[in-house]
Amino acid sequence: MSEHRRRPGRVVRVARWSAEHRWRAVLAWAAFVVVCVGVGAAVGTRSQSDADSAVGEWGRSERIVEHGNFADPAVENVLVTSRSGPLERDRAGAAAADVSRRLDALPEVGTISPPVPSADGRALLVRVEMTGDAETAGDRVQPVLDATAAAQAAYPALRVEEVGAASIDQALGKMYEGDFRQAELLSLPVTLVIMVVAFGALLAAAVPVLLALTSVAAAIGLSGLASHLLRVTETTASVVLLIGMAVGVDYSLFYVRRVREERARGRTALDAVEIAAATSGRAIVVSGGTVAVAMAGMFLTGSGIFSSLALGAILVVAVAVLGSVTVLPAVLAALGGWVNRPRVPLIHRLTMRPNRDSWLWSAVLRATLRRPAVALLVGAAALVALALPALGMRTSLPGTADLPRSIPAVQSYDRLTAAYPSEGAVHVVAVEAPAERAEEVRSALLDLAARTNGSPLFAAARQPDLDVSTDRAVSLLTVSIPDLEESPRAKESLSLLRTTLVPETVGRVPGAEAAVGGGTAATVDFSAMLSSRLPWVIAFVLGLTFVLVLVSFRSVVVAATAIALNLLSVAAAYGLLVLVFQHSWAEGLLDFRSNGAVVAWLPMFLFVVLFGLSMDYHVFVVSRIRELALRGVPTAEAVRQGIVRSAGAVTSAAVVMVAVFAIFATLTGLEFKQMGVGLAAAILLDATLVRAVLLPAAMALLGRWNWWAPAALRRGLPSPDLEIEPEHASPVDRARPVPVG
Repeated sequence: MSEHRRRPGRVVRVARWSAEHRWRAVLAWAAFVVVCVGVGAAVGTRSQSDADSAVGEWGRSERIVEHGNFADPAVENVLVTSRSGPLERDRAGAAAADVSRRLDALPEVGTISPPVPSADGRALLVRVEMTGDAETAGDRVQPVLDATAAAQAAYPALRVEEVGAASIDQALGKMYEGDFRQAELLSLPVTLVIMVVAFGALLAAAVPVLLALTSVAAAIGLSGLASHLLRVTETTASVVLLIGMAVGVDYSLFYVRRVREERARGRTALDAVEIAAATSGRAIVVSGGTVAVAMAGMFLTGSGIFSSLALGAILVVAVAVLGSVTVLPAVLAALGGWVNRPRVPLIHRLTMRPNRDSWLWSAVLRATLRRPAVALLVGAAALVALALPALGMRTSLPGTADLPRSIPAVQSYDRLTAAYPSEGAVHVVAVEAPAERAEEVRSALLDLAARTNGSPLFAAARQPDLDVSTDRAVSLLTVSIPDLEESPRAKESLSLLRTTLVPETVGRVPGAEAAVGGGTAATVDFSAMLSSRLPWVIAFVLGLTFVLVLVSFRSVVVAATAIALNLLSVAAAYGLLVLVFQHSWAEGLLDFRSNGAVVAWLPMFLFVVLFGLSMDYHVFVVSRIRELALRGVPTAEAVRQGIVRSAGAVTSAAVVMVAVFAIFATLTGLEFKQMGVGLAAAILLDATLVRAVLLPAAMALLGRWNWWAPAALRRGLPSPDLEIEPEHASPVDRARPVPVG
C-alpha cells in the first residue's frame, strides 16, 4: 500500500479501491454504460415543440397557435417558369396540368390548388398540400419530388421545380447528414493520431478516446431519460458529442500522462495511480465542477433551447468525471506497464522523459518571467485588441437567406419568392379570444390586413390569409413581407404591426390576446432575451466559479486571476467571430456568405462553453504549480516548472480540441462554422497566449500573494484535499505537508 499520503482524500480513496478491484470497476462501468444506453433507447427522447423553445411575444404567438390545434398541413409549391425568354402560357398550363395529374395519384398528396399566374405573367404556381403530420413531411416528400421531376423531364424547355418546407428540410437533412458523417469520420482518427503523438504508444492513446466515447454514449442515453422531465432539442446530441469528446479526452489525458510520469520515476502501478488521483484526479473533479457550473448558467435564460443544451452538457461532463476517477484508475492499474505498448518508434522515447523540459515552452517562459510586467501588459493588450470588434457585434437567428445557395431547393426558393413575394417571409398575427368574440376578431384582422395593403413594408396579397380554429377561439392572420426575415425593413414592419396596427385593430376587441410571431419576431425576441439575460448568466457563472475555485485552492487571488484570464480569452473569441463572420473577407476561405451578423444563440453558448473548458487548463496548470509550492519551491520556479511540466498535456489536449472544433468550421451550416471557428480560436489562444504568457506573468508578479485569503475565510474553508510530499521525502516527512499561503 502506498505511503505517500497519511490521510488520503475521497478521490484518492476511490482510485485506490478501483485499482485494487480493477475488474469489478471495469465491469461496473461497462454495465453502467450499457444500462444508460438501453434505458435511453427504451424510453425514447421527448423533443421540444416550437412553443417550448420560443421566447417573448414570439413565444406567446407559438403557444396561441398550439392552443388552436390547426391541421397545418405541409405545403409544397410547384413553380413553372421559362428557362429563357417569356413564358408560353399554353405550354406552361400544360406542364402545370401534367404535374397536377401526377401528384393527384400519390397517397402523400391531399389538396392541389389550380395554377396561379404571377403578377408579371412570367410564372405559374401550383400549391400542393401533403397528407399526414407536417413534422414528418420531410421523410415522405420524395415521391412528390419524383413526380415533379417526371413532369420536368416531359417539358425540358420549361423549368418545373418543387419547393416547400418539406423539400428544403429533406435537402438540408441530406446535407447535414453528410457533413456530420464526414466530421465523425475525421474527428476520431485525428484524435487518435494526436494521442499517439502525445503518448508514443497505442494503448495509452486509445484509453482517453475509449473513455470519451463511452462517456458520450452513456450521456446520450441519460439525456433521453432526462428529456421526459425537460424536453430537449435535436442539437442536444451534437452538443453531447462535441463537449463529451473534448472533456473526456482532456480528463483522461491529464490522468494517463501523470501515471506514466510517475511510473517512469520508478513508482509502482498503485503508487502512480494514487499520486495521479491526488493531483490530476482532483484537478479533474474541480474542472468538471466549473464546467458544470458554467453550463448551468444557461438555465437562467428561461429558453428551452439553452436549457436543453445545458442538460446535455452537464450530463456528459458528469459522466466523464465519474469515469475518470473510477474506471480510469482500474484500467491503468490493469494495464500496468502495458500502457506503454505497442510503442511507436522515436515518438515513444521523446514522450517517456518526465524530467525533460519542452524547449519551446521553456524559451517562452524565460522571456515571460524575465520581464513579467511587460509580458502581462503586451499579452493583455493583444487580447483586448482582438476583443474590441465585439463591441460592434450584431446577432440574428439563421434564416432562409443564410442557407447555402448551392442547394437546388434553395435556388428554387429564391425563384419562387422573386415571382411570388407573398410566398416568402411572413409575420403571423395570432389571436386568442372567447368564441363569442370570433366575429369581432375576424373583422379586426380583416381591417388589419386592409391596412397593410399598399404599404411598401408588406407584400401585396390577393386576399387575406386568415385561419380560424374549429372551436373559434384562435385566429391566425399571415401577413407576407417582401424582404428577408432578418432585414431592417422586416424588423420595421414587425414593429409597425406590434406598436400600431395590432393595438388599433385586434387590441380593441375585449378579451382578445394578440401576439405577432414569425421568423423576424423570432430573431428580434430571441436577441432581446439574450441581451436581458446575458448579464445574469455571466454573473451567475462568474460568482459560482469564483466560489468553487476559492474553495478548491483556498486562495482569493487564484480565483480572481482565473476569472480575469478566462474573460479575456472569451472576449477575444467574440472579437474574432465578428471579424470573420460580420465581414466578407473570409467568405472564400471558409465557403460561406456573410449575413453581417453572429448567430443569436452563439454568444451565450460560447461564453459558458469556453469559460468551462478554459477552466480545465487553468485548474490543471495551477494545481501543478501549487503542488510544487507545497513542496517549498519558490513561486517563480514553481510557476516555471509547473507550466513546463504540464505543457505536454495542455498542448496535446488543446490540439485535440482545436482539431475537432476546426472540423466543425468546415461544415456547411453557418451556425456550425461560427461555432467551430469561435471554439477553436478561443482554445488556441487560451492554451498558448494565456497559459504561456499571461498566467505565468501574473503569478510571478504576485509571488506569495497568489495563495492569499483572509484568515477568517481560510479558517472557514475546508482543508485542501491535495497534500503532496517532496519527491524524495521519507515516510515521516510525508506526514508533514508544506503549507501554502
